[in-house]
Amino acid sequence: MRILIVEDAADMAEAVAIRLRQAGMACDLAETIEAAEDCLAVQRYDALVLDINLPDGQGTELLAALRARGEKVPVLMLTALFSVDDRVSALDLGADDYLVKPFDHRELEARLRALLRREAEHKQTAVQLGRLSYDAASFAVWVGEDRIDLTRREIALLGLLIRNPGRVMSKERLYEGLFSFSDADVGLNAIELYIARLRKKIAGSGVTIETQRGLGYRMIADG
Repeated sequence: MRILIVEDAADMAEAVAIRLRQAGMACDLAETIEAAEDCLAVQRYDALVLDINLPDGQGTELLAALRARGEKVPVLMLTALFSVDDRVSALDLGADDYLVKPFDHRELEARLRALLRREAEHKQTAVQLGRLSYDAASFAVWVGEDRIDLTRREIALLGLLIRNPGRVMSKERLYEGLFSFSDADVGLNAIELYIARLRKKIAGSGVTIETQRGLGYRMIADG
């Protein structure tokens, strides 16, 4: 899962990002509407955490622009504004949730997980290939009747591959799905490590992750 945090209070934004990264979510930070639009132009996000008061305008302006161009990415508004009118206005513009500062990071994480689950439920949540089953709504993976233990990034990697069976996924595309812009110290070759770990954990599932030299990886059912 990849989250864009649009917040001009750098300390708060970084604290939120640290918490969400610990939960296995890749996070990018933007301090202005312009910076957020730059991120959105080159990257797909599973959700936005959006402050209302930003240096170059109102977060609600960005929200309205997103909805006007048909983008349905879940948006959680983060603001110091308390009034019911402010909350109703943001929700009417297309916000999916609203959290008032100051807040508990546990509540923010829980609300964001709920948004992601809700979005997953609108899509196909359960995918099966061979004996391998993946449920995006509950972040659960099974081989037959046995649930297997995967890290959040391993689950994210599996989700990208199993939702595109037989399709070659480049290292770059997989990297985008697992890491944020701020993970500058994580090289592209980290994908090879995660692929190797995932192969071991899904052994016996009737599914193979093939290496397509020079192109990337693809997941196929054996036989």
